[in-house]
Amino acid sequence: MRLKPVCAPAVNTLEQLRSGALAGSRRLSLSCGLQAFPPEIFALADTLEVLDLSGNALSALPEDLARLHRLRIIFCSNNRFAELPTVLGRCPRLEMIGFRANRIRQVPDAALPPPLRWLVLTDNQIAELPAGIGRCTRLQKLMLAGNRLQALPPEMAGCTRLELLRIAANRFSALPEWLLRLPRLAWLAFAGNPLGEASEAAAQAAAPLARIDWASLRLGQPLGEGASGVIHEALWQREGGAQPVAVKVFKGALTSDGLPRHEMAACISAGAHPALIAVLGQIAKHPAGASGLVMALVAPRFRNLAAPPSLASCTRDVYEDATCFTLPALIRLARGMASAALQLHARGINHGDLYAHNILCSADGQALLGDFGAASFFAPDGGPLAQALQRIEVRAFACLLEELLARCLPLDGSPAVRDRLATLQAECARDDTAARPLFAQIVQALDACQQDGQPA
Repeated sequence: MRLKPVCAPAVNTLEQLRSGALAGSRRLSLSCGLQAFPPEIFALADTLEVLDLSGNALSALPEDLARLHRLRIIFCSNNRFAELPTVLGRCPRLEMIGFRANRIRQVPDAALPPPLRWLVLTDNQIAELPAGIGRCTRLQKLMLAGNRLQALPPEMAGCTRLELLRIAANRFSALPEWLLRLPRLAWLAFAGNPLGEASEAAAQAAAPLARIDWASLRLGQPLGEGASGVIHEALWQREGGAQPVAVKVFKGALTSDGLPRHEMAACISAGAHPALIAVLGQIAKHPAGASGLVMALVAPRFRNLAAPPSLASCTRDVYEDATCFTLPALIRLARGMASAALQLHARGINHGDLYAHNILCSADGQALLGDFGAASFFAPDGGPLAQALQRIEVRAFACLLEELLARCLPLDGSPAVRDRLATLQAECARDDTAARPLFAQIVQALDACQQDGQPA
């Protein structure tokens, strides 16, 4: 398993700001124990677009913040705000707001600017959202994990562009019906709420896993680090010799998707599948009491299919310019993901993050779906909720298939098969959620395409 390293943007200093060295800057990042908003920032009013004040001790923003008339993105995570500042709603171009890990209890209507596309309020103390969020019709991404929410305002049914929603680790006893019908919702995480507790317990009871003593593992080089944990290459000392494996040790802290213990439960319950990374056991007797998994070591020929969404792309992954696929490789990759999703939903698991950046693939289209950090449990009884959740995940598959088709070699394979794949993609992306196919139908359609696309 490999994760791409994340390069943090450069952090500026107050001295640079005050000296004028940052004149003309479009981005400013200050993390130096600030207790008040530095007025010198207003000197950048004609250019500043991204302002990051995370990791300070701020509890308020100036009432004239809108003087930063070009400001599109503001981060104030890990500060001391008890209320989302209303001045944000007066910033004419503000599209992205990030106030993770504060002390926020109140979200006033007035704090939400009309252009809002991306709102991060993870890890706060919010019990209620304002009805005015329904007026944010451009909203695409909403991160609310780790709060005290029991419901969402029905006015949010007007957020018809919403694509990604994180409400894990809250207090929901049910998902609102209107939410399940949102036309573009594709990535939904809701683990750690009362509504999924029974299903999670049942899934774990049905999937016992071997326990592997920490002392039998010899950690090697790190393979990557995600929000929920660190992955190392390792040797598992067992009878018959040492076996190369990957070891993921969970951090235990809340992530933007939810709690790592739910990720671990989903990995364990997912079962064996050619398009899933095999889980060999659960770590026991870790010296610090940490949780972890021992997994199969993925061959070096597998690479990340894409990078995660950028600030500009918001909800869509970022591919390298050189990324392209033959038609047979594309079909194989798409079928693997649809088949894996079919198994997950049959076991009552909604992956919640079916994205190219969570897929490892080889040049011939063999692929592995990873990162269960947003996975949630439900009763796999084939009822209305189970089908609705599956059709939301089908929308995520439609986005993936659209991206693959856009990168298929233009003269490769049968035009008729390509047309059928494009038709399948359009059916999976229907705004009428009830009209979308289920994964069993998608696998059948891809099997037919695979057969018809074989060279004569």
